[in-house]
Amino acid sequence: MRNFVYQNTTKIIFGKGTEAEVGEYTKKHGSKVLLHYGGGSIKKYGTYDKVVESLNKAGIEFVELGGVKANPRLDLVKEGIEIIEKEDIDFILAVGGGSVIDSAKAIAVGHYYDGDVWDFFEGKEKIKKALPIGTVLTIPAAGSESSSSCVITKMDGQLKRSINTNLIRPRFAIMNPQITYTLPDYQTAAGAADIMAHIMERYFTNVDNVELTDRLCESALKTIITNTPKVLENNEDYNARAEIMWTGSIAHNNLLDTGRIGDWASHGIEHELSGIYDVAHGAGLAVIFPAWMDYVYQHDLERFAQFAVRVWDVDPDFKDLEWTAEQGIKKLKEFFVSIAMPLTLKELDIPADRLEEMAEKAVQNGPQGNFVKLDKEDVLNIYKSVLE
Repeated sequence: MRNFVYQNTTKIIFGKGTEAEVGEYTKKHGSKVLLHYGGGSIKKYGTYDKVVESLNKAGIEFVELGGVKANPRLDLVKEGIEIIEKEDIDFILAVGGGSVIDSAKAIAVGHYYDGDVWDFFEGKEKIKKALPIGTVLTIPAAGSESSSSCVITKMDGQLKRSINTNLIRPRFAIMNPQITYTLPDYQTAAGAADIMAHIMERYFTNVDNVELTDRLCESALKTIITNTPKVLENNEDYNARAEIMWTGSIAHNNLLDTGRIGDWASHGIEHELSGIYDVAHGAGLAVIFPAWMDYVYQHDLERFAQFAVRVWDVDPDFKDLEWTAEQGIKKLKEFFVSIAMPLTLKELDIPADRLEEMAEKAVQNGPQGNFVKLDKEDVLNIYKSVLE
């Protein structure tokens, strides 16, 4: 196990009806708020009204900025920065899923910077300060409600890039599983795949003697595997929704990182899919992650066999570790198919004509991954392996 420093300052307010408390918690951090959200779903299903009622009750003045899309756009971030400055806003409240929260985080760091906020995403500047934000989570997937990361898409060049700093961890996250009852099944399943990917990126490590976090990762994965079919069968299964929502936060709040080095190649490779073709991030990861596994599993058969046995309950063949490892990958693919997630680029309507470009962009800042370093040719081979 490696040395580590772990800090998570996000206060979690979890459970039924907790969105009614948002005004109380917001008042502790700001007096004039940017209320940031996506499309019409929070208004259609009543979350918006409850949040506004709570803000009004607490005497919080707010300005609205809606319109966040999946794979949040840099242009809207810049619009938000302008509103913050014009309206003298001191707090951002993000009501939505990871895209809304990430957009709020980017606005928060851009407020204190005189240059182009994209400089942070290109690594040209270091983030020194950020406006505080809070969240009301509506989609369990990205884990952004208590994470230190943020991903934004720049349409000029179709680039999807990330930043990571504790300065953008939300001050609080209000999490009511009941809000997720109205999610379409596809969005629920894509969220589950996203959560699993966050765990697996951390699980596949070259660091030895990380038994505790291995077991935490395995438990988190099994929780998603067990509960996702339940909510697809019954959208209002509160207990299963609660398990998924809480696992989504644990998966990406860096607890599972402690003492180890994750991989993150699959995320980097997938970002080119969603950056160019605007596919759901979780669905893209469902395609890329098993393909990455097929490509690298020989690097550490023991870890992949452990994944098969502990996560998927595969009966091990001690004389054939390779077979055991392969069964775990097979089980993952079968699970994704069972929740209607894609396994090929064809299923995402992604053609073969830009694979070279995507592979080039994926490694423009260096090889992808830590478990196995992947160059352009490797990335291209992974794309080609899942064309159809």
